[in-house]
Amino acid sequence: MHVALNAWFWNRPDTGSGQYVRHLVRALAGVAPHLTLTLIAPRGWSIEPPEGVHVRYVPLRGSGHRHKVRFEQQAVPRAAAQAGADLLHVPYWGAPLRSPVPVAVTIHDLIPLVLPAYRGGVLARLYTGLVAASAHGAAVIIADSEATRADILQRLALPPEQVHVVPLAAGEQYRPDSDEETGSGVRRKYGLPDEYVLYLGGYDVRKNIGTLLKAFTYVREGRDIPLVLAGRLPETITPRFDDVPALIEAMRLGEAVRLIGPVEEADKPAIYRMASCFVFPSRYEGFGLPVLEAMACGTPIVTTSASSLPEVAGEAGFTVDPDDARGMAGAILAILTQEDLAASLRERGLRHAAQFSWERAARQTLTLYEQTLAGC
Repeated sequence: MHVALNAWFWNRPDTGSGQYVRHLVRALAGVAPHLTLTLIAPRGWSIEPPEGVHVRYVPLRGSGHRHKVRFEQQAVPRAAAQAGADLLHVPYWGAPLRSPVPVAVTIHDLIPLVLPAYRGGVLARLYTGLVAASAHGAAVIIADSEATRADILQRLALPPEQVHVVPLAAGEQYRPDSDEETGSGVRRKYGLPDEYVLYLGGYDVRKNIGTLLKAFTYVREGRDIPLVLAGRLPETITPRFDDVPALIEAMRLGEAVRLIGPVEEADKPAIYRMASCFVFPSRYEGFGLPVLEAMACGTPIVTTSASSLPEVAGEAGFTVDPDDARGMAGAILAILTQEDLAASLRERGLRHAAQFSWERAARQTLTLYEQTLAGC
C-alpha cells in the first residue's frame, strides 16, 4: 500500500497539525514497514523525513492564502496520483474537492463552525465552506475525539459510518522521570519559582483565561503560590484574544502571576513536571493535548467539562464547569493542600496517559486505510 500525505504543516511543529503529521508518519513507519509513505510539499521547502519515508516536491507559484489553497486543491491530489499512491491522507481540515485517488482527511476540530468569534472575514468563511464541502467527498474522516466526531456529524451532516475516532497521544518526551540538571536549567531560563500552578497554551477567547484568573483570586485566599502563564501573548488585542495583562491588573493579581512567554518544545516536559498543578480551563478543544502531556509527566490536572476534555482527562483529574471560577479554585486548592489526593491523581494520570500512544494511533489509522481501500 502506498499512502501520500499533505506535508503543508510538517515544518510547523509549533502547531497541532504539525505535531500530528510528524508523530503519525514516524509511528506508521515503525508499525508498518511494508507501507510506502510519501510526503508532498511545495518545492523550495526542506523536509527531513524519517528513514524510509519519501518526499515529493511540487512546483507552485504565488504566496499567501491563495498559494495554500492551490496547493491543497490542485497540487497535492495531482502529485499523489503521479507518485502512484493508493490513498491520499490530508492530516488537517483541508482536503481537495476532487482527487484522482481516494482521500482520508483528519478533522481536528470545527472551531470556525462551532464558535462564532472564529468565523473570520469573507475569505475565511469561503475557505471554511470549501473544506466543509470537501469533507463530503472524502472516503474516510478521522476525528481526534468522540466530541469532535459528534460535531462533525451534526455540523457537516456526514453519515456515521464515514467518521472514525483515532485519539492522539503525548510524545515520548513527556514522562515523569526528571533530570535534575535539566530541570534546574529550565527553571533558571524561564525564572520559574520553586512552586507554581501552570497554564501552558494560547490566549484566544476559547482558552478561557479570564475564568482561570478569577479562580486564582480565590486560590490566593487559601494558598500563597504563583500562577505561571506560559505561551505567546497576542501582539494585538482583538475580539478573539483576551487582553491578559489588563485582566491581571483588573483582578489585582500582578504579584501572583508570572508571564514567561513562549516556551521551547524541548523545555515543555520539565515545565510540566515541576508544576504543582496544571490547569487547562478551555471552553472548546478538538482533543486537548496539553492535558494529556501534563498527566504523562506526572502532574495533577484541573480542566473543564467542555467538549473533548472529559475524554482526555478521564477519571484521572478534576473537570469543572468552564464558567465555575469557584469550583476551579476549589479543585486547585484541593491538589495544593491534600498531598494524598495529589499523589493519587499523579498515579491515576500516569496510568490514564499510558493508554494513549502514537503506536496505537498509527495502527488504528492503518486499519482505516486498509478498510477504505478495500471498500473502494
